Amino acid sequence: THTKARIIKINTKRIEREIACGKIVVVTGFQGITEEKDITTLGRGGSDTTAVALAAVLEADICEIYTDVDGVYTTDPGVFRGARKLDSICYDEMLEMASTGAKVLQSRSVEFAKKYGVVLHVRSSFSKKEGTLVLEEVDRVEKMLVSGITSDINQAKITILKVPDRPGVAAQIFGALAEVAINVDMIIQSSSEGKFNDISFTVAKDDLKKALKNLEKPAKELNAAEVTADDGVGKISIIGVGMRTNPGVAAKMFSALAEGKINIEMISTSEIKISCIIRREHIEKATRLLHRTFELGKRRTKR
Repeated sequence: THTKARIIKINTKRIEREIACGKIVVVTGFQGITEEKDITTLGRGGSDTTAVALAAVLEADICEIYTDVDGVYTTDPGVFRGARKLDSICYDEMLEMASTGAKVLQSRSVEFAKKYGVVLHVRSSFSKKEGTLVLEEVDRVEKMLVSGITSDINQAKITILKVPDRPGVAAQIFGALAEVAINVDMIIQSSSEGKFNDISFTVAKDDLKKALKNLEKPAKELNAAEVTADDGVGKISIIGVGMRTNPGVAAKMFSALAEGKINIEMISTSEIKISCIIRREHIEKATRLLHRTFELGKRRTKR
């Protein structure tokens, strides 16, 4: 669909012909042509995705992404001034960072790079300094337990109280959201009184009104006691391939938040990521605490 088009095929014949003639080729990113010859766009991050896709097809040695920052940082420098630029990071870590709030690269471009093995070099348009390499080889990535901390304040929590404890309930609730293309992030189901459950989940704050409207029907059909919404939350995440082989990372994260008197409302984990929902006003404090706890300001030796 328009603004969310997916790349099916790339025709580089003219580009290759012009390069063979010694010309510098400038290609407009972000847009493409459908099979019906209509112009369409790739959506957020479409320019980066275009660059990576062309680099893949042309078998380029590297794809340089020029942006307003000089690389990928351990966290957003605008949130914490002690953030440090990374020399390199692997695709999996960059994907998790992009999907949990880091704005330097959009996740679709990183997915493309990983799929086709395109090495990315994220660097500044305003400086000649070396940026950050995004690549597959983990042994070239800095030796860190946690590589980055991301935050996302575009979050809202919805709770449906007292739904029946039976098969198909979750499918009914989340199916109603899928029908209107609302992405659900974190989900928690807890036992209520008797044979009932409470289900809490997060969506993008921008989707909250639409989500609540589309939940009216399933909530009524399930005789849910109440549907509540909370748009005063944010998500804080730590990411690092070092978590795969090092136990105790979650405990260290939770202890740091507890010492800062920051309450955790929801938790989600993957192999290399731990995310927590906390009050939005605590996001900056949590970022500073975790950055210091995992010593991300220190430069590490390389593997």
